Amino acid sequence: MTNIGTKRMNQVKKGLLITVMMLIGHAIFGQTSVSSARQYASDKNYEKAIDIYSEIYGVSPDSVYAEYLGTLIAAKKYKAAEKLVEKQMTLKENPFLHINLGKVYEAEGKEDKAKGEFDILLKMVNGDDMLTQRIVTAFTDAGKDDYAILVYEKAIQLLGNSYVYSSPLAALYARTGALDKALEVLVGGAPGQYVNLENAKTLLLEILGNNADKLQQAQRILVKKINEQPDNVYYAELLTWIYTQKNDWDGALIQIEAIDERNKETGKRLLDLANLATNAKQYETAIKAYDDVIAKGKDMPNYTMAKSEKLTASLTQLKNNPSFKPEDVARLENQYDSFLVEFPKYYGTQTTADFALLEAQYGNDVPRAIEILKKGLEEPDTRRNMGGLFKLQLADYYVLIGQLWEASLTYSQVDKEFKQDAVGEDARFRNAKLAYYRGDFDWAQRQLNVLKSATSELIANDALDLSVLITENVEDSNLVPLQRFAYAGLLLFQNKDKEAEELLDSINKAFPKHPLNDDILMLREEIAIKHRDYNKALGYLKNISDQYGTDVLGDDAVFKTAEIYQNDLRQNDQAKHFYEQLIIDYPGSTYVQTARKRLAELNSGTTP
Repeated sequence: MTNIGTKRMNQVKKGLLITVMMLIGHAIFGQTSVSSARQYASDKNYEKAIDIYSEIYGVSPDSVYAEYLGTLIAAKKYKAAEKLVEKQMTLKENPFLHINLGKVYEAEGKEDKAKGEFDILLKMVNGDDMLTQRIVTAFTDAGKDDYAILVYEKAIQLLGNSYVYSSPLAALYARTGALDKALEVLVGGAPGQYVNLENAKTLLLEILGNNADKLQQAQRILVKKINEQPDNVYYAELLTWIYTQKNDWDGALIQIEAIDERNKETGKRLLDLANLATNAKQYETAIKAYDDVIAKGKDMPNYTMAKSEKLTASLTQLKNNPSFKPEDVARLENQYDSFLVEFPKYYGTQTTADFALLEAQYGNDVPRAIEILKKGLEEPDTRRNMGGLFKLQLADYYVLIGQLWEASLTYSQVDKEFKQDAVGEDARFRNAKLAYYRGDFDWAQRQLNVLKSATSELIANDALDLSVLITENVEDSNLVPLQRFAYAGLLLFQNKDKEAEELLDSINKAFPKHPLNDDILMLREEIAIKHRDYNKALGYLKNISDQYGTDVLGDDAVFKTAEIYQNDLRQNDQAKHFYEQLIIDYPGSTYVQTARKRLAELNSGTTP
């Protein structure tokens, strides 16, 4: 290359370098200037902010247009704002800029001129869905929900379909305070619109929440709709849902009964309501709904299911009734007996396990429970996995009546039969715990060491907890305290609560400074919970937190405290406090994930 060529190349490189440096300088200057302008605008020093925005706009209009316009309007420099929008319109063809101009006129008090600008966009609505949504978005972004509503209304008129935009239109009506219109649009379903039912419920929940007046308003509108169109099940379904939101389960049942009767149905809706009521602990309503289905007769397709699910709901009701009476148990026993006589094949199902539990835990008749489970095992239609569950329950009941060898043998049978399954792991853990109860800590530890890597996370965690308990409390080869504590656990399992507490007292007296003290407090808490003495339970948990908060049971105590406040005492604020404490004080706890989930539910109000 000649000297001239080299010189020219160097000049080109130098020019490029200068250009790049200038561009970088402009970018840095622009970023710094925008930040300064924003700060001035925030401080209401509009003159300085406008000067900077004006300078940047001259170089890069799109980068600061919106902020520049907002600052001019805030400074009440309306003529300058008008000119800015008009200039922006010359730079690019964008019909949505008419909204900006309309906003300027509106701020200036020129309502007619503002309306004229907004109407330009309204006239563009032609039924095309994509265009409709873009115009609606532009209006809602500008805070003009009233015009967004007009856009949807015009699109609906053009399309001749009143349902196509019902959900977003209802949401806009509600947001602007027109609740009547929102409800009219949302419940304005037609026969065959069932696909929208769940969406309608979701949006109604957002609009109405738990506001009693709004729920009452929605109820009035739906009743009117039902009177106008009695054959429209959509309205009746929504009204039933409204009743459940108002906690008026009798009203909900009346509605479903009316639908079922009017349409000559087989009780499927009644079953759905019964299941919903059971989950909401509205057992009386659930049982009435099941009885309605049963009353239709044996030939109806839902008869057997209604009878079976009624038993489940009744047992759940009994479990949640701390003041149940012997006659309540006797009545339910008779219902189980009658059902299994009528449908003997159900001996191979969960019904048998539930019936056995009723006899063992509420009827105090463990031999009868064992007899029921054995009959279930003899039933030819009993599936293999259900048979394994029957045997686990059977072994538990052998423990209850003190037949520990028979219990261990039955656990071992299930372990062998289901070696690679979760049922087998469960049997192995129960057998290890039985060995622990008997004081055979070495054998129990060997089993627990294997179970620490169990497929079931719950069993693995339980195995780890029991293993740690044994390891940490074998002190100087003196096994007496641990043997007593383990036996107290067995007594508690056998419902010999008084004897269990006496044994725990003996450990405290004989070994006042033993490492078992926090475990003893936790076992006392279990006894208190069993007897629904929640204040006593909370006292034991507080002692653990105060005295042994840094030990292995510290996080357990805080988590259980939160659960008692949430599930038993219904004191959600206290529950939230202790879930938060767990997350902060025990970040490595296995309960943290659950605590975060529960806390989110409590804060959102999605949990009772």
